[in-house]
Amino acid sequence: MKADLSDLNAFVAVARAGGFREGARVSGSSASFLSEAVRRLEGQLGVRLLNRTTRSVVPTEAGKGLLERLGPALSEVESALDVVNGFRDRPAGALRLNVPVSAARLVLPAIVPPFLAAYPDIRLEVVTDESFVDVIAAGCDAGIRYDERLEQDMIAIPIGPRVQRFAIAASPDYLDRRGRPQHPSELLGHACLLGRFASGAMTAPWEFERDGEIVRVDPTGPLIVRVGGATDLAVDAAISGTGIVCLFEDWLRPHIDSGALEPILEPWWQRFSGPFLYYPGRRLVPAPLRAFIDFVKASATA
Repeated sequence: MKADLSDLNAFVAVARAGGFREGARVSGSSASFLSEAVRRLEGQLGVRLLNRTTRSVVPTEAGKGLLERLGPALSEVESALDVVNGFRDRPAGALRLNVPVSAARLVLPAIVPPFLAAYPDIRLEVVTDESFVDVIAAGCDAGIRYDERLEQDMIAIPIGPRVQRFAIAASPDYLDRRGRPQHPSELLGHACLLGRFASGAMTAPWEFERDGEIVRVDPTGPLIVRVGGATDLAVDAAISGTGIVCLFEDWLRPHIDSGALEPILEPWWQRFSGPFLYYPGRRLVPAPLRAFIDFVKASATA
């Protein structure tokens, strides 16, 4: 039984996206084209692959089985075609990255514009996600995460600043009213602005280190925001005098330099290693990703 490769790609795009419109947006096709391709594939196979409602599109059991086997296979086809692409003077094609909001905000702005200027035939899509994901299953070529969240079968290369710090700060008005903490333990008597990951885990406890002494504090406060999408709300609240915020130093630095926020307990700020670009080690590297990897490595040594 034969099935057209484009029809198989259409099915995968719709199944992963959970709908024809979103699948069309991600794949660069039209919803009507995807709908017709899936209908044609179902007709050829003689089995329904997707359950369609007005609200969602969900794979049937047969569709789930096909999707599970097709994903890696189609990725290998794309990689094989990229081998040929590698012989071009300039790599071309799509590159999809899965990154946390912090990387999109603090790491990629220094890399993406010059990369796209150097490779005008590459189309880059950046997807923000705070959880660690299987980049292949998510339809991405690579991801950016911090080292403690990398799996062993991933190849990882450094990207962005190699040493970072968590900073805590509050508005001068708040500190004038509530006092300036001199030790991390004093944060327990303050209003702290907290974060929660999509998994439900909190960003607390906050950890501090000075001269080999480590102090962990589990603060409370009037505001909890979703890490990533609502982080700026916590920063704005801190600037307005609502409480104390703990975040990447580079995220808070512009507000500290402007005087809108005042740093607290700076000798206790904990250092941590910078993020990594990671990708599966069990497959050929697509030409656009190889170009990005080489660009990142060259930027690190420049």
